[in-house]
Amino acid sequence: MKIDRRSFLSFAIGGAVGTGLSPLPLKLLDDSSIWSQNWPWTPVPKKGKITYQNSTCTLCPSGCGISVRKVDDRVVKIEGMKGHPVNNGGLCILGLSGMQLLYGPSRVKSPLKRVGKRGQGEWKEITWKEAISEVSKNLGSLRANRRPHTLACISGSNRGTVNGLLERFMDAFGSPNFIRSPSIFHSYETAVGLTQKMQATVGFDVLNSDFLLSFGSGVLEGWGSPVYMFRANSRRLKNKGKLIQIEPRLSNTAAKSDQWIVVNPGTEAVLTLGFANVIITKSLFNKEFIQNSSKNFTAFKKLVLTEYDPDTVSKITGVDKAAINSVATEFAKARRPMAICGKGSGNRPGSLDEFVAVHALNALTGNINKRGGVWTIPEPNYIKWPEVKKDEMSVSGTSKPRVDGARTDKYPDTKYLLNRFAQAVNSGKKSPVQALLVSDANPSFCLPDTAAFQKALDRIPFVVSFSSYMDETTQQADLILPNHTYLERFEDVPAPSGYHKPLIGLVRPVVKPQFNTRHLGDTIIQIANNMGPNIAEAFPWGSYLVCLSITMRKISKLLVKQGFWTKPEYKKPFSGKFNFAANSNIKFKPVKTEGNEKSYPLVLIPVDSMRLANGFIANTPFLTKTVPDTVLKGNDILVELNPDTAQSLNLSECDYATLTTPKASVKVKIHLFDGIKPGLIGMPTGLGHTGYSEYLTGKGVNFNKLIGPVEDQVSGLDAAWGIRAKLARA
Repeated sequence: MKIDRRSFLSFAIGGAVGTGLSPLPLKLLDDSSIWSQNWPWTPVPKKGKITYQNSTCTLCPSGCGISVRKVDDRVVKIEGMKGHPVNNGGLCILGLSGMQLLYGPSRVKSPLKRVGKRGQGEWKEITWKEAISEVSKNLGSLRANRRPHTLACISGSNRGTVNGLLERFMDAFGSPNFIRSPSIFHSYETAVGLTQKMQATVGFDVLNSDFLLSFGSGVLEGWGSPVYMFRANSRRLKNKGKLIQIEPRLSNTAAKSDQWIVVNPGTEAVLTLGFANVIITKSLFNKEFIQNSSKNFTAFKKLVLTEYDPDTVSKITGVDKAAINSVATEFAKARRPMAICGKGSGNRPGSLDEFVAVHALNALTGNINKRGGVWTIPEPNYIKWPEVKKDEMSVSGTSKPRVDGARTDKYPDTKYLLNRFAQAVNSGKKSPVQALLVSDANPSFCLPDTAAFQKALDRIPFVVSFSSYMDETTQQADLILPNHTYLERFEDVPAPSGYHKPLIGLVRPVVKPQFNTRHLGDTIIQIANNMGPNIAEAFPWGSYLVCLSITMRKISKLLVKQGFWTKPEYKKPFSGKFNFAANSNIKFKPVKTEGNEKSYPLVLIPVDSMRLANGFIANTPFLTKTVPDTVLKGNDILVELNPDTAQSLNLSECDYATLTTPKASVKVKIHLFDGIKPGLIGMPTGLGHTGYSEYLTGKGVNFNKLIGPVEDQVSGLDAAWGIRAKLARA
């Protein structure tokens, strides 16, 4: 049998993926005894009673069920909960190492007040009474000066009772500026709003799909719900389903796919419409769906047939015309085809035209709200709290324009635009935000152009963090009111990322709080009660637990009994009309990167990995231990470069080089990789922390330091997939 270079690459990387998805990599197990000797904080429980308790993991948006093993009152192991609809006993390596976030040194152990300059790490421990009073006094002055709209809140989510309390506080206080952290589900929700005229979460029945067409989605890199995607991939292999991966780099997903199609980055929407051209030309679309469940198909057909023929699309995307024809034909003829998009792990929103185009591809096959297809699920609506009775100042404040420009005439269909926050704060003589609350979010690390967000923080007089950890944003706060960790608190987790049925998970404390922390829900209620009767009236609950119990009373018994609530029989058929001409402003053109091609001849792209957490929660020490030395060697980050590109720059394996973009310059090491398209530089995400702990600080470079946002003209969301760059020997 002949094995060419590309086949060998796919085999080698695919084998590495199989090892990486094992419960605990061998590298970690081999060295665990050595590492634990260097961690005096690693708990070593005495002999005692062994118990198990079910809960829900919140370390990413997946909401996996977990089973926590304890010896007396000590957590000793975290496993996946068997029978849970999302993960069914499986768990990713971050979830497996979650106990290090409970007992580790990165915890904020009590309320802290900054006493030195911001970022210098000088803190004074204060009581909870002092902390609540300090927040109330500063926020009270905004209302006293009739400027409640200058308060902003950045949260990791907008769902569930805790975020509901945050948003309710903002509403009662008089500010419209509750802002959610971005992800691909921003773009999916906006695309569904345009094409189907509904507010919905988007789920993917990948487990029952027989043909998955992925436009750069990291099926094995943490996209959607990672463990659910692992399960789906295993079933695909067993049932001989098909996975086609379209991206410019041989990722783990591409290596495990049935076919890897190399595409010019940023042209995925064009390629999607090229597939649509073939499907329409060959009359392979679902005629019943088009006739009965769609509108404006004729206009879409004219656009696709006129401007996106395979020859034209091939020139733009770099994909062979024959491949365009064969993939489109095979996709349309599959029993349960599904197309997905959102690059890498899905933390970056992406361009709206790509999401609308991919959703239209699913509509052409009629596979929406069907077994093995894309599902639109109405937003969770179980929170039935009384409407906030606003005073005159609340009415006036909430009527002011949002600081991020979302839900305005320019971007009426987009709910949150955190990517525009820094620009809005930095552009005027005085910041439009005078106080900022931050919960379950780390925008100083996670947002593109970290320097711009840091500048914005410097201009905001009062910053409060509710983080359990000393992350990069928390380091810049004036006050820290630390929340319990997910293993110490109650909370509801609705609508897990990408799951295709209604589902609510229950987080519950498996151990008592280890330090002087407090549930964020209780903190919000206490702050509200300190703000005077007009705001306090909106929070009639004596505690968060009372609020949660009343809110969930209809399903509370089932939640407590099995740890989650779901509708396994949920089969709501597609209703309404899919609008193929959703927005005339969408041009379906390649997204341009920031930077001049002459000055910056290369393009830098992100490389996501299951072994590097790149969201609000950072790597645990165990997780960092699994990172290979082709990604991180000592404290040096390695970037991927095609050997042909390296040769043209006179660079070799492990050479030091200076990587420069229009945003910053950093020192990197070179790793030669045949699996990346010439002209591109692949940089791992999730490194370059300056916060958390000594086990993570100073390792590598933060990708977001080197890239800035590129604003989508229709949605306002960040559409950047990369940035122009150059390399020079250091």
